[in-house]
Amino acid sequence: QVQLVESGGGLVQAGGSLRLSCAASGRTFSSYAMGWFRQAPGKEREFVAAISWSGGSTSHGDSVKGRFTISRDNAKNTVYLQMNSLKPEDTARYYCSATFGRLSDRPNEYTYWGQGTQVTVSA
Repeated sequence: QVQLVESGGGLVQAGGSLRLSCAASGRTFSSYAMGWFRQAPGKEREFVAAISWSGGSTSHGDSVKGRFTISRDNAKNTVYLQMNSLKPEDTARYYCSATFGRLSDRPNEYTYWGQGTQVTVSA
């Protein structure tokens, strides 16, 4: 069982930066691939980024490539999402997720989910 708690969201102006964190419980954190997804009101959940259990492989969604970076620190049981050059269209609730399988851009392949943290980008 893994419990995930996101933090770091907030209100930021366009062009600004935020760093989201996701703290995981459990001793097997380093066994899980981790992902970040986001969901805006009235829209489907969208893939943002994912990272392998070792951190050696990452994947980023097309809409955030070159602006967002996923990373993890297995010693701290934490995964991060550094978000730069934020745009109003990045406004959404951001969710952290974990899977015992390989990293994926499909939300239905993730077993564990956090409650999310809200990111709002003003124009």
